[in-house]
Amino acid sequence: MKEEVSTQGMNFKVVLENYPSTWPAEGFIDLNIHDLPHHGSVIEWWYLNCHVVSKEGKKFSLFASFFRLTLGKDKQGAFKHTHSMIWSLSDLSTKKYHSSSLLDRETPTEILKIIKRNEEKNVGNKLVRRALKEIYEKGNLPLPDKLLKQPAKVGIKNLLLEYDENSFKKDDQNNYHLKLENLSDEIMCDIEFVPLTKPIRHGQDGLVRGIRKEDMFYYFIPKCNAKGKIKIGDDIYEVEGSGWYDHEFSGSAEETSEIEFKHDIAWNWAALQMDNDCQISAYNLFDNTDSGKPLGGTVIVIDKDGNENSIEDFVFVPEKYWTSSGTFVSYPVLWKFEIPEMNIYLSITANFPEQEFITILSPPALWEGSVKVEGSFGGVQVSGHGYIGRNGFNTNDNIESFLKGIGKATQKSIESLLPLNPTDDQFHRLVYSPLGVGFFTSQDKEQYVLSVIKPIREVVDRSKKAWRSYVFLACMDVVGGNSQPFIDWLAMPELIHTGSLIVDDVQDRSDTRRGGVALHHLYGEPLAINAGNICYFIGELFTYSPRLTDQTRLKVYEMYFEMMRVAHAGQAMDISGLHSFMPEAVDKGESYLLEERIYTIHRLKTAAPACTLAKMGAMIGGGNDTEINALGSFFEAIGVAYQIMDDVLNLEGYENNLKDKGEDITAGKITMPVAKAMRLLPLDKREYVWKILETMPTDFEIIKSVIVLLEDCGAIDESRKEAEAYMEEAWKKVDEIITDSFFKIKLRTFGWYALKIE
Repeated sequence: MKEEVSTQGMNFKVVLENYPSTWPAEGFIDLNIHDLPHHGSVIEWWYLNCHVVSKEGKKFSLFASFFRLTLGKDKQGAFKHTHSMIWSLSDLSTKKYHSSSLLDRETPTEILKIIKRNEEKNVGNKLVRRALKEIYEKGNLPLPDKLLKQPAKVGIKNLLLEYDENSFKKDDQNNYHLKLENLSDEIMCDIEFVPLTKPIRHGQDGLVRGIRKEDMFYYFIPKCNAKGKIKIGDDIYEVEGSGWYDHEFSGSAEETSEIEFKHDIAWNWAALQMDNDCQISAYNLFDNTDSGKPLGGTVIVIDKDGNENSIEDFVFVPEKYWTSSGTFVSYPVLWKFEIPEMNIYLSITANFPEQEFITILSPPALWEGSVKVEGSFGGVQVSGHGYIGRNGFNTNDNIESFLKGIGKATQKSIESLLPLNPTDDQFHRLVYSPLGVGFFTSQDKEQYVLSVIKPIREVVDRSKKAWRSYVFLACMDVVGGNSQPFIDWLAMPELIHTGSLIVDDVQDRSDTRRGGVALHHLYGEPLAINAGNICYFIGELFTYSPRLTDQTRLKVYEMYFEMMRVAHAGQAMDISGLHSFMPEAVDKGESYLLEERIYTIHRLKTAAPACTLAKMGAMIGGGNDTEINALGSFFEAIGVAYQIMDDVLNLEGYENNLKDKGEDITAGKITMPVAKAMRLLPLDKREYVWKILETMPTDFEIIKSVIVLLEDCGAIDESRKEAEAYMEEAWKKVDEIITDSFFKIKLRTFGWYALKIE
């Protein structure tokens, strides 16, 4: 992962005389004017956060952002606006993150315009665009985003923002009032912010750079008294603590502006409140259009008397990361923050990692979370709390990068389960039995590593993709569950698949696997077979998760071994082959029996495991029977369709060089295109194809002659269309019963990607 660098005075040049007329002049900021919406600003937002404690000692942090975006002008010349808001409550006692996002009712229409422009420019990922289009053409938003029930109300003469039940306003005493509601989570917040300091300009005299490189004006009030009530379910907490207020706005849009949900700029942002009564606000920027080139940033330090210092040379870098199981984006959860010229050296730690905010406003997500601060300030030990915002880094905005992220997380899970240098506890977990473990020695552990862990890791570590692992977590999330506590389960499907590959290679006498030498050539057949079999049983360890109820654990255990039995049945049928059915198919010119047998093998060997993993994930995620069965059927269809497409690609050639074109013909394998050709070809051509398959040719010209016949008669094209139709039919049920969401988009995109559909 690319690390950020410390800032060394790389800010863009500020030209004060070019300030828009709607922005504050130098010096004093009149809040009675500039708290209000700015006429025609392309984008403007009001942001608050607070850290509060209840009388019972429960700690909460929350943030809220109200957005106003100019779409252009109507026929009468008046500016048109769209409104949205995001907010979250971090319950530090339970480590739960309750998020809410509301978008303007015109959002689906506006995003469809963006999709159309991107299609015309061929910008972005085709599959993602296609999946998004399906949802927005219904007039829907993918959860967790929701549409505003009514148009937002925005005060022009007084600060008043009303977005459904959520509001932000200022009273006659110049205090701010924030009301928030998330009815689905039964959460309400009513907090008053009383400013204790003057407003302060950020950046260079107020000028900063926005997400699309536009100039923005930015001021903030870093010290407020925050007091009010928080309601969670039936519990009401009276709370008090410290608050923070930001306001940021761009210049005016005199011509129609195009909304673009993209990350030209990535940034880190911090708002820190220290126990020495000082506050720190910092940001640094990076240019995503220029390989993440640092653009600099600014730190503002406010002392206890309200005096401010602006610094451009500082260190603000990640030191430890956490990976989301929802987006597979990695976010820093530990930061080093230093301002050497002020003798400030701080460590910033997330109060808990799971503070990712998924929203189409910043696709796929941002991290906005509560943090604690420790370190030294002017040689004196200090502590504090704050918020960190991170946006635009490693966004996994296409299916390839998303699956790559899954691959990395799966590899990490494997390394944790099967480390090359295991501790005694890790070793004992892998080999534990009713016999106990007291008799093991260090030599036993060393031998186990050499004969089990290293052979398995030899194959696993070559993998770059892990789509089977994703199935389990995706189905947990799409029914409304939380996959994060189960992210280590990524190892289980990958190990099952690895075990099957190792044993397959022995059975097929294969020479290579995943770009390297097949395992049995490196370790010998006995150790390879044993390593492959152990892969099947290591996965059973996950059924002991304390997060599963006894009833769920038993069901998962039953499903796991049912999956293994079914897959081995399919493997047996695949090994025995279909040659005995070919003479009759050639003679009669019929393909029905062959096609049915191929479907059976694909269902048992590939589709059933995918179906089981989907059902297992949906069940753990809390899905109902209808949802569980629909998702199982969809992934069963993907498994079957994937194998048919694999038959097709074997004849047409793969994108990589891991397999030779026409390898199935050399193996004499009866695939779906071959089966269909028995119905589509005349007798003499059927006899020719069967004769060549029996001889298992290695001469490419002979192989090519069979491929040409299969292609010309339409068998290859028919197989491809059948695979696509099979998956699409299964998707109809999923689309009907599963609510549109971010995770549903991922499932849809994944299905097309697995079948190489554009």
